[in-house]
Amino acid sequence: MAIEVFMPGQSRESRETKYRIAETAMGMFLDQGYDSVTVEAVAEASEVSRRTVFRLYRSKDELPFPDHPERLARLEQLLESADQSDDPIEVVIAATEDSLRGFLSRPQIVLARYQLTRVVPELREREIVEHERYIRLTSAFLRSRLPLDSRPFQAPGLAALVDAMHRTALGNWARSGGESDAMSEISEGMAWVRNLVGAMHSPPAPDRLFAVLPDTPATRKSLRALREQSAELE
Repeated sequence: MAIEVFMPGQSRESRETKYRIAETAMGMFLDQGYDSVTVEAVAEASEVSRRTVFRLYRSKDELPFPDHPERLARLEQLLESADQSDDPIEVVIAATEDSLRGFLSRPQIVLARYQLTRVVPELREREIVEHERYIRLTSAFLRSRLPLDSRPFQAPGLAALVDAMHRTALGNWARSGGESDAMSEISEGMAWVRNLVGAMHSPPAPDRLFAVLPDTPATRKSLRALREQSAELE
């Protein structure tokens, strides 16, 4: 279960008002067209003032994304609270899985946003920008925690890979209308990431030499000696 995060100065009532405005706005955008709906119309339909809308949202294109600030705050909180001895990749994986649980706790928002971003290009672009903020956070964390001899591409590469597992699971869930098992899917994806990371750090297999030799006492003696040397190296 995802832990709810309240932004500084935000009450539960204010938070619920924010979500109610978002749901109202997305319904209107889908029914009437994004460009046809004004902030004033959203405020009236939500039974709040225009000032209240702009206190909770900086612009019209933020209305479909009421949950992203708190998801990002939660992600940052989990990363910052990680112990120095924790495996940084496992920290990012756990925090990302927590983010997915948070999104799934508000299915009506995610499903409506998925429909909306399919038909409004500017909102689709805004969604991409929002997801990039997650990658920047996890990439910065990995860059600060990975071994000093890590290659420069490893932190952003791993951050993008982990985020891809999250976006794929969430996207498949939205496309299925909330029917797919997103948590099982992300768990499978993260297992794949772990295997890749493990393979990256595994020592290379030793070279093997094959030869065809005559079956003589001298050959057998030599093979026994080689076998004993090989055992000593293992």
